[in-house]
Formats: sequence, C-alpha cells, structure tokens
Amino acid sequence: MEAGNFRGFELTLHDPGITLITFNQPERLNGMTQDMKRDLVETLLQTQMDDAVRVVIFTGSGRAFSAGDDVTGRPVPSKGATALVPKIGGGHRTPIGTYDGLRALSQPLNLAVRNLDKLTIAAINGVAIQTGLSLALACDFRIASTEARLGSGTLRFGLMPDEGGQYLLVQLLGVAKTMDFLMRNRIVSASEALESGLVHEVAPPEKLMDRTMKLASELADGPQVAMRLLKRSVYNAAEMTFAHALDEIAAKTAISDHHADAREGLAAFREKRRPRFNQPPD
Repeated sequence: MEAGNFRGFELTLHDPGITLITFNQPERLNGMTQDMKRDLVETLLQTQMDDAVRVVIFTGSGRAFSAGDDVTGRPVPSKGATALVPKIGGGHRTPIGTYDGLRALSQPLNLAVRNLDKLTIAAINGVAIQTGLSLALACDFRIASTEARLGSGTLRFGLMPDEGGQYLLVQLLGVAKTMDFLMRNRIVSASEALESGLVHEVAPPEKLMDRTMKLASELADGPQVAMRLLKRSVYNAAEMTFAHALDEIAAKTAISDHHADAREGLAAFREKRRPRFNQPPD
C-alpha cells in the first residue's frame, strides 16, 4: 500500500500497520461518486493483499462522515487526485442500467469492506447517511463522535437502501427495530446509536481519532492470522447452522493452531510475559 490522494479520499499509513482512509471533500459532505467507490474497492483489494496492513480506518472531514451519494450532478473537483481505476460508463438511465450499476459499481464497496480479512473501524465524525451509513455498518467496529448523526433517510426521496443497508441493519438491530428505523426515516444521535447497538463507543469530537487509533493499535498488536480467520468465522456463523459453524471453525483452527503466533502465545503464557505476535519468519 502507498499513501496518496485519490478520488474523494486521502490514504495515510501509520504504525503498526494501520491504514487511515479520510474522505476529503467536506464542502460536499463527503458525498460518494461511482469513481470514488471504485477507487475505494481497488484500495481495499490492495489492502487485502498487503500483509503489512493490519487494520483499516475510515473517517470523514468537516461536518460529515459521508452524507450518502452525491446527487447534485455538479462536477467533482479532482484536487490533484490519482485515479486508481479508469472511468467507465454506467448509470440509472434504464431499469437494467440501475440494476447493473448497483451490482457492479455501488454494492461492491460494502461487500469489499465486509470481505476484507483485516479488521476495519469507522470513526464517525459527523453525519453518516444512506451510503455513508451502510459503509460504517459494514465495518467491524464503529466509534462515533458526540456530534455524529446516523440514518438511512432513503424513503424521504422515495428511494431504497440499495447498497445493503437493510441487511446490515437487520444484523445489528433485528427485524422489528430495522423496520422502525427505515420506515420512519429515523436519523439518530450518537447516544441513541450507542444505546441501540449501531455503534460500539461514543467519544467527544476532539478525542475521536485518539480513541480510534488506540483501538486500531490494540487490534494491530493482536495475532493477525488468527484474528483474520476468526473475523471470517464470526460473519460466516451468522448465516450457518451450529453444525456447519463447528466444522467451519475447526478447519480454520487447523491453520491457526500450527502458526508461529500460537506457539508464541503459549510460550508467553508459561513464561508470564506479554506475547510478541506477528514476528517475521526465520
């Protein structure tokens, strides 16, 4: 992975193995475009294949995490941004065009976040609406500023949470609360989001990134191979029978039990010291 300024976001690297993605168009409330989503998908692909990356953080700049898709139709300033993938056509001019655009251009972003084996954190600095909400919900951890507000709001425009928001909300809230949240166009405060289980923690604005980086460092110091396998296993378990989940985690344990981190963890326990995980192979 290399740091840089891309279409709609900036990427910076921090020790130990933390990638920070900051949406950098505050004047547009960090509204997302198809180009931005495709560059984010490519970034996550590179992240997946880079063993030096352990944790990925998403956050916004200004008043918003992301207020959803940019529907203004105004040209998006490049600000010297690098394009990771070429621009392609596609849109909502026909019903099949909408279907293809969602399946091929928009939905892959949240799928890439959820499929990433590295742990992800959404540092929700401000409003997270529609696409911004779905992206935050796709992450493994969410820390919200006290100034954050979260909602779907798609029905206000007669639209749908078409990038997986309904699925992610059902996972976190259950069917009944998701129905209330979506059908009544709820936009909740950070404290309400914490109470309902949409976020893990709430922090004052000035402490949001400090708290996020502290969590990221904690996660990055853990045994990465076992954690990546466990992340996949947890999400798989949500859609499996108990018997299938037992078999699935047994197969993954056959990998983790024979990894150097497992030997180091047991040695550290016996020697009453802190384990030193993620050491390079001899």
